[in-house]
Amino acid sequence: MAVILDADVIIRGEKGAFDLSGWLADQPDEEFEVAAITVAELWHGVERATGGHRQRRQAYLEAVLAPLPVIPYTAEIAREHARIWAELEAAGKMPGCHDLIVAATACHRGSKLATFNRKHFENIAGVNLVTL
Repeated sequence: MAVILDADVIIRGEKGAFDLSGWLADQPDEEFEVAAITVAELWHGVERATGGHRQRRQAYLEAVLAPLPVIPYTAEIAREHARIWAELEAAGKMPGCHDLIVAATACHRGSKLATFNRKHFENIAGVNLVTL
């Protein structure tokens, strides 16, 4: 079973608030991957940065993403996304729209989801959280 990394995990690694490379190395039996929407979120951060900060952020992101498979948003994931969206909307417990897609990706693939933001995902049935 793979572990999908939420954007906050990668961002905390960039900021030095989390030893991402150390944590990944401590789990040699795990496979790690990212959802395509997470890649968009991370590149959005690069696009908003300026000057030297932008260059450092881009270099970090390219290095982190290079070995990680990117899971595309497929028709099957879209259906899982719609199911989760409808369920949470009816319950009045909507997280962010990107979080829904990350959760749908993890649920559809039977993957774990590594995050620091447990609150964003705790109301989603079927998501297997790895809370950091």
